[in-house]
Amino acid sequence: MVNPVVLIPARMASSRLPGKPLADICGEPMIAHVWRRAIEADVGPVFVAADDSRIVEAVEAAGGKAVLTRPDHQSGSDRIFEALGAVDPAGEYDVIVNVQGDLPTIERAAVSACLVPLADPAVDIATLATPITRPEEKDDPNVVKAIGAFVAPSRLRALYFTRARAPWGEGELLHHIGLYAYRRDALRRFVSTPPSPLERREKLEQLRALEAGMRIDVMIVEAAPLGVDTPEDLERAREMLIGGLLR
Repeated sequence: MVNPVVLIPARMASSRLPGKPLADICGEPMIAHVWRRAIEADVGPVFVAADDSRIVEAVEAAGGKAVLTRPDHQSGSDRIFEALGAVDPAGEYDVIVNVQGDLPTIERAAVSACLVPLADPAVDIATLATPITRPEEKDDPNVVKAIGAFVAPSRLRALYFTRARAPWGEGELLHHIGLYAYRRDALRRFVSTPPSPLERREKLEQLRALEAGMRIDVMIVEAAPLGVDTPEDLERAREMLIGGLLR
């Protein structure tokens, strides 16, 4: 059995959508939607790890809990590790679920699914992927591909992640979803490990864990949530939430 806590990193700086966590979606800031989806997943307590007091205020106004962290963290993993020390200094929680703060359309079942691989004590980190159905995404470097070997139905042991079209040849390609569940010791090890060569080359943080010999397992889910990075993404998220398209 695991005892999870959900941490949502959120920062104001965004080159394409400044102030992204506070962007209005159906009358509420985006971060409030992400927090609510995480609460609805009902896997454990939920905290937002924010870099700005305005985010903290928005979360608290929605009824949630937030922690103010340093503004200079290089990654969401670093931010949630600082927040973890603040919300759980005694080490009660042994699994940390990292839900990105720009996923207002994340489905409840996806958050729960990320915990499944951690029933296997050999797994350090769990994450998600979904089959690519749109042909243009196969060669899109912004759509990260997960490559692995099946160890159970709908579950892979990750071998690599890449922005390239891979693996080569006929067959399904998998779109990686940046939601992670870390064992507490794995998160501590990850943030204390310097960035790796492949991580720098592909600009994919999870490659640091693979290069360090950590095991990442991937659960296959039905659909990828919409990550909000641009004004166009924001409009799509508004349409989805207005239309009640989520589960």
